[in-house]
Amino acid sequence: MSNSHSKRPLFFELFPFSFRDLKITLLILLVAVTFCILLQRMEPSAGFSMPVFVLTVLLTSWLTNGYFWGLLSAVLGVIAVNYFFTYPFWSFNLTITGYPLSFLTFLSVSIITSTLTTKTRQLDKLRLENEKIRMRADLLRSVSHDIRTPLTSIIGSTSAVLDNPDLSTEDRRTLLQDVKQEAQWLIRVVENLLSITRIGSDQAELAKQPEPAEEVLAEAAQKARKRLPDIKFSVEVPDDLLMVPMDPILIEQVLSNLIENAATHGVTTTAIHLSVKETEDGFAAFSVRDNGRGIPPSLLPHLFDYSIRHASTPTGDGKRNMGLGLSVCSAVVKAHGGRLTARNHKDGAEFIFCLPVSKEESI
Repeated sequence: MSNSHSKRPLFFELFPFSFRDLKITLLILLVAVTFCILLQRMEPSAGFSMPVFVLTVLLTSWLTNGYFWGLLSAVLGVIAVNYFFTYPFWSFNLTITGYPLSFLTFLSVSIITSTLTTKTRQLDKLRLENEKIRMRADLLRSVSHDIRTPLTSIIGSTSAVLDNPDLSTEDRRTLLQDVKQEAQWLIRVVENLLSITRIGSDQAELAKQPEPAEEVLAEAAQKARKRLPDIKFSVEVPDDLLMVPMDPILIEQVLSNLIENAATHGVTTTAIHLSVKETEDGFAAFSVRDNGRGIPPSLLPHLFDYSIRHASTPTGDGKRNMGLGLSVCSAVVKAHGGRLTARNHKDGAEFIFCLPVSKEESI
């Protein structure tokens, strides 16, 4: 009983069934047969069918899951070639010289092609899984520090308030203000973790719907003004309504992270300019531009990794680790089919992320 249960998952992994794969296989075979019939009418003696169906097996194996559909395509391809497109047409005749050999050769080539293609896809999938495991490990290391440091600060501040009843009102207010700031930082860390969970689930898809880019940008700016009252914010939007397929909660989180990064790591930042515009190549370009001291050149190649540690940040403040927030931004933008870049300008730093405007490009 235990052996049958252990073999069952492997069998279904190698030979999974889904109506999606069935439709893909039948559609590719139908296109191949139709294409060969048209070519046969133009040039009946040409031996075009074998390469066409080898390509059919290759495409089927690449676009479907497991070995089954590639092997099925190989067998049906051999049958189609020998029955419809090889003399004598519309019949099997294994007695003709060389016919059985060509039949078996094409079947072998098709099966080998299917197997190699499927194996390549499995190796790519394994490589992606290993990359996910590495990213999760880096994430855990980053988060452990991001959470532990503010919690230690909260415990220290609250202990000082509780253990010293004679503290002045001003000192008590200062300590409680520190607790509030640390708690807000922890909330943002949790929001980032939730964002990673949403985009990292294999079962879940992003709930992308056309949203007004101006409203998402304005909402992020409004929340930032409340959170960062000492920073002057300006917003620039196009005259025409710009609809962008997106998950608005995740994109607002991206903007929040970039604003937080500009305010915290810009060190001397006093103003942040937010803008969005449509580019000529069909993308909506969101920009977060500050007037701080810029990004250290040594950090630019690694900005979107989990590996940026607090010792490398401009402030050296342990709780202000930019790696987690920016890596979340990069992951969210990539999940939308977009791209995120950073650069320095003469007055500070600028982050730009572009999202496809058309729904087809964002899939």
